[in-house]
Amino acid sequence: MKRIGTIVLIILIIGFGIAGYRYVSYRTKNAVSDAAFVRTDSLLTLSFKVGGRIDRLTKKEGQSVHKGELLAHIDTKDFELALQRTQKRIEALKHQAKALQFQRQELNQSLAIQATITKNDKKKLSKQIEAFRLGIKAKEIQLAQLSRDLARYQKLYRRRLLQKEKLEKARTAKQMLERQIASDRKRLEAMRVDLANLVQKLRLIQTQKKRVQELGEQCKATLKQIAALQKAKEQLQNKIAYATLRSPIEGQVAKRFVNLYRVVKKGSPIYSVVDPKDLHIEVLLSEKKLQGVKKGNNVAIHIDAYPDRTYHGRVESILPASAATFALVPRDIASGEFTKLDQRFGVRITIEDPTPDLRVGMGASVAIERK
Repeated sequence: MKRIGTIVLIILIIGFGIAGYRYVSYRTKNAVSDAAFVRTDSLLTLSFKVGGRIDRLTKKEGQSVHKGELLAHIDTKDFELALQRTQKRIEALKHQAKALQFQRQELNQSLAIQATITKNDKKKLSKQIEAFRLGIKAKEIQLAQLSRDLARYQKLYRRRLLQKEKLEKARTAKQMLERQIASDRKRLEAMRVDLANLVQKLRLIQTQKKRVQELGEQCKATLKQIAALQKAKEQLQNKIAYATLRSPIEGQVAKRFVNLYRVVKKGSPIYSVVDPKDLHIEVLLSEKKLQGVKKGNNVAIHIDAYPDRTYHGRVESILPASAATFALVPRDIASGEFTKLDQRFGVRITIEDPTPDLRVGMGASVAIERK
């Protein structure tokens, strides 16, 4: 019995020694960690860009979705009514702007024609006035000559050297010329009044040109209103488009956050979708185990849910900063109190032989081959 006990003890010692050697050798050749999880870059939380009442939900949790497939829809009646009102307002303002442009164009052309005609009439009348003035001046000179002749004829008549008929003839000629001069002066005054009226008409045309400018300003203001309404129309069209939620990827529904007919706000989560094929392993590896761990090293992966399976992978990347670097409350060592802690770095591992039953968030353990 003593010999058997001794042999058993020796066998146990040898077995533990071999197991210990294998354990130490395995840990030396591989960086082992249980802080590993199945992750994905395709876990997307989807939401609407507008708020409103949900009138359609097409998928339940776990169902498959295709890229571009409709997931949810918001009631757009209010947006559509607002769009119709905006469109009608735009059409009305377009007609108003067109009418203002036509009115401005017509008024501008009419005033230009009137101004041209009035300037020509003013120029013509000014020349006529000048001609009349010179004519009156000539007649006044002629009248002065007739007055001198009549005075001379009267002297001759008193001395009985001239016939009375010739004297009367000279007196009649003078009177007629005086009447002509008086008539011409009145006509000249009337022409000057007409000239003043033409000047006033030109001033009135200049005043009316301000109305053309006002019509232009009104037209610009109307066009600005149209531009603003066009932007509002585009926003409403965008809101109607944003009321449709579609899947951006091919995958499955991971979670549905709302129920039908619920009123949601802009940005509220509606669905989470995931691509089950886009999986990788994320490991938080101690800094003491980083030695020999490089990009491209082979990795043995054991998923906690499937302990009998071994998955294979490769190191895709090693993050350049520790997880503690991004902590919301960084450690303050200014007071002099410091406790050295083991830092962990993120290592991303590509799964080379994934299976459909892998799920995001599953725990795992990995053994990364050191080189």
